[in-house]
Amino acid sequence: MRKILVTGGAGYIGSHTVIELHNAGYDPIIVDDFSNSEKQILNGIDQILGRKVKVYEGDCKDRRFIQQILRIENEISGIIHFAAHKAVGESVKDPLKYYENNLHSLITLLYEVTFNRIPNFVFSSSCTVYGQPEVLPVTEDTPIQKAKSPYGSTKIIGEDIIADTVRSLEKFKGDSVFKALSLRYFNPIGAHPTTHIGEYPLGEPANLIPYLTQTVAGWRKQLTVFGNDYNTSDGTCVRDYIHVVDLAKAHVKALQYLDGSKDKILYDSLNVGIGKGYTVLELIKAFEKMTGKKVNHQIGDRRPGDVEQVFADVSKAERLLDWKAEESIEDALLHAWKWQETLTR
Repeated sequence: MRKILVTGGAGYIGSHTVIELHNAGYDPIIVDDFSNSEKQILNGIDQILGRKVKVYEGDCKDRRFIQQILRIENEISGIIHFAAHKAVGESVKDPLKYYENNLHSLITLLYEVTFNRIPNFVFSSSCTVYGQPEVLPVTEDTPIQKAKSPYGSTKIIGEDIIADTVRSLEKFKGDSVFKALSLRYFNPIGAHPTTHIGEYPLGEPANLIPYLTQTVAGWRKQLTVFGNDYNTSDGTCVRDYIHVVDLAKAHVKALQYLDGSKDKILYDSLNVGIGKGYTVLELIKAFEKMTGKKVNHQIGDRRPGDVEQVFADVSKAERLLDWKAEESIEDALLHAWKWQETLTR
């Protein structure tokens, strides 16, 4: 089984990707500092897989720590880099935290990837790189705009760092091997159908769905919808929501694509979404219809850093990766609620 290092592997998307890597015949190895994830998620992963996954606890910014892992494990065939701070609002309040963590960790990994000739690298990017696009849906050729938040800026800069690394290797035309993909996520939601793992943010959730489910469960008093005066069908923001399991499977397909490429040096970026936008109020109504639960919500002011609407053209990912999102929004919302119910029992 080929070993894949999964940084941030105990996090929301990372944990689901660990499952799908195992299912596809890979040996996932988790690296996580647990600054924004719960260790109990590891128990859920073990329950689903029926075995324990190897875990290294530490900071991806610590180069000696990463070097130690690579010495112990040897012959790592790929890295999926999830480990990053990810809350738009928090990044506006504390930009240095985001620049220091998100960029330093990436640079540390790239030093070791290129030095140790680890051939495959998948970067956790974001649709935030598009800012507020002038034309929808966005394709990978949509111009990158100045980010609306420091979080978005770290993803733009991160992609540039990887692209520059690839260009430097191409220039020297040596025996280097480095193939990388940046997956530009849209909005992952849902949980694993077994309900053993799901989104479990520490503290107050920064994302819509965990805040919504915690509100319905009584953990939060009320959900605030940030703004209803946008130029959309009901005035609330539009996003492309994708089931986290579909997103996880896209990472496996990305590794397989890189593995199968005959190019020694390769870099590309791909949108990963469902190709359709939903407003916040549409999502709330869909949740209520699917679960029979009312969502106590109010309309608030716009939130700094939010874009009005964005959704994807995913034809490139479908073509190159032989991948397509299969789960419905309704199933994603139901799985998110069933996961929440396991936390409130």
